[in-house]
Formats: sequence, structure tokens, C-alpha cells
Amino acid sequence: MRSPRFWYHPKPNALRDMALAPLGRIYAKGTARRLASERGYRPDVPVICVGNINVGGTGKTPTTIAIIQHLQSRGKTPVVVSRGYGGSLEGPIRVDPIAHSADQVGDEPLLISAFCDCVIGKDRAAGAQLAQSLGADVIVLDDGFQNPAVQKDLSIVVVDARLGFGNGKVLPAGPLREPLHVGLLRADFVLSIGDSENQAAFDKKWAHTIECPHLRGHLDVLQMGMSFEGLRVLAFAGIAHPEKFFTTLKNEGAELLRCESLADHQPLSETLMKRLELEADSLGAQLVTTEKDAARLPEDFRPKVLTLPVRLKIKDTSALDAELAKFSL
Repeated sequence: MRSPRFWYHPKPNALRDMALAPLGRIYAKGTARRLASERGYRPDVPVICVGNINVGGTGKTPTTIAIIQHLQSRGKTPVVVSRGYGGSLEGPIRVDPIAHSADQVGDEPLLISAFCDCVIGKDRAAGAQLAQSLGADVIVLDDGFQNPAVQKDLSIVVVDARLGFGNGKVLPAGPLREPLHVGLLRADFVLSIGDSENQAAFDKKWAHTIECPHLRGHLDVLQMGMSFEGLRVLAFAGIAHPEKFFTTLKNEGAELLRCESLADHQPLSETLMKRLELEADSLGAQLVTTEKDAARLPEDFRPKVLTLPVRLKIKDTSALDAELAKFSL
């Protein structure tokens, strides 16, 4: 499902606002009740939560990978715990990137498992227990900011600097899972992701609402020795905001002959991929997608599709490092 345009580009509509406001209050109360419903499991190791207040993609997976690598550079052994959205397995189970498919464990955990051990489980507390048994000296929760099942020591709220917090309203009136001021009270950091122009716009609109330390980051294309300059491309992406991927690919010099926007986490069926392959062949174009989408590709198509890997670069980690040091991380 695509985000309604008015979430991020609001225009005055008194009738719509009047109809949706009560539903937003009901959703917010439901989130509050869930957070108050249990104290949560306390692991024996520190827990870092990478979450968001917006629904949809804000950059959590690149952030999780960046945090993993940052912890590893400090000599730590992180294990990620994820719900395994889109996967069929209940868990808890350690993701095996060779034996498991995205259909079983979800595309994001499959991608993350290339960087460190990743555990998926519908029961996050059981997932945290398994993570400890795997030798974790720090657990990174992929999502779960509104889930009380595991107690957190450090929570990072990730937000897309271009979109910000939208119209600032709670579902379905806006894109937020809970009122912004309520969510930010539990946040230790806000991390906004975007280029300098979008960061400046974000600061102008939202900086006054953020009382915790504010980190800023941007996504860089990971140079793999291959140039996209002049490459004729049929690009496809099943992420929350596929237009960002298409823009990045264009900025790398690719000639975008066609862009196929898919739903977030949409299965890449044989039928869909054969259609895209035929269209690419007719255009004389190369199929290109994101790393997350590549995790869902049918086996036969993996050699036929190029990926555009990106990595998050956090501008200044000094405040984060100071906080990590409090937990001997």
C-alpha cells in the first residue's frame, strides 16, 4: 500500500481531518496500551533499538548495518534480533544466508545476516535469549521501538530527512505510529537521513521538537569497481520509497529507460521477473535493483540482475560514542 499523498503533502481538508482525527486517537491509545502492557525481558547484555515513529521505510536497515559495523570496529560482537517481517518461520531461529530464503525469514534479516548473526522470531524476547546464546555482547533490535517485549538501553529513531514526520498526525490521519512528542520522550537519539538540502529543510521544520541528541547521516553508493555511467537500465524496486533508489541510480550516470515501482516487500515471482526480463531485453536494458530486493530474487534470476548497494555514513558519531561508552561498548 502506498502512503496517502496528504500524509506528506497536506492540503487543507476539514472534512477529512474531522473524520480521521478520532481514528488517530484510537490508534495512539492502542500503541500506548501496548507499551504499558508488559515490562519486557531484560537481557544480560546491552540492547540497542533501531526503530522509527513513522510507518514505512525511513532507513532502518542501512542504519542497523551501520550500527553493526560501528560496534564491530570497537571490538564488539553484535547479534541482530528481528521480527522477520514477510517470512513464514515463527522462530526464534538464527538466519542462515545459505539455507534460508527471504520467504522464510524476510528480506531484511537475510541482508543483515551477511554482516553478523541475525535472529528472527515473532517472540522478540525468545529471539533475544537466542541471541545471547550465540555469544552476543550487544543486541541490536531491528525495529521494535513500539514493542515492549524486550527492554532497551538505547533507542535510535530513524527518520527520512526529505519526508520528516509528515503532517505530524497519527495513523490513519498521518504517518505516525504514536504522537511525536510521546515517541521522542523514549528516544535517546534521532537520526535523520538525507542530503544537505533535505537536512536543512528537516532542521527548519522539526529541530525544535527534538530534545535528544540529533544525528545526521546520508546514503553513499558502495563502490564495487563497476560504473553505472551510461548503462541502459530497467530499474525495479519494492521498497517504501522506490523513487529514492531511481534518483540515486540516475545520479550514478545510468540511463533509466524504465522504472518499475513495486509494493514494499512485494514477492518477486517468476512471472513478474520474466515480464521484467522480456521488457529489459526489448529495450536493450540491464535489470538493476536494490540489495533488499535482490534478497527476494528467484534463484534463476540472481545472475541476471545487478544491485546498487548503499551504505549509511553518519556525519558525527561523537555523541553516540559517548553514550555507547556508558555501556562499555
